Amino acid sequence: MTPFFVMIKCQLGKTYQVANAIADAEIASEVYSTSGDYDLLVKFYVEDGADIGHFVNEKVHPIDGIQDTKSIITFKAF
Repeated sequence: MTPFFVMIKCQLGKTYQVANAIADAEIASEVYSTSGDYDLLVKFYVEDGADIGHFVNEKVHPIDGIQDTKSIITFKAF
């Protein structure tokens, strides 16, 4: 499995709605609220070799209340 993170900026007042929608969809490993430019930090896993961009486009972007995302691809855990 390949882990990656997505930082999510939500529409004003929609952070909890977005976080709950992600949790209810059971597509994420972990969902964190954050401070700063983004509202949520979400950890996902995809099968090795899977297209991460396609996953984000098909599974994350359609969630109502998301304004912007930034994906972070990881290389190695220490």
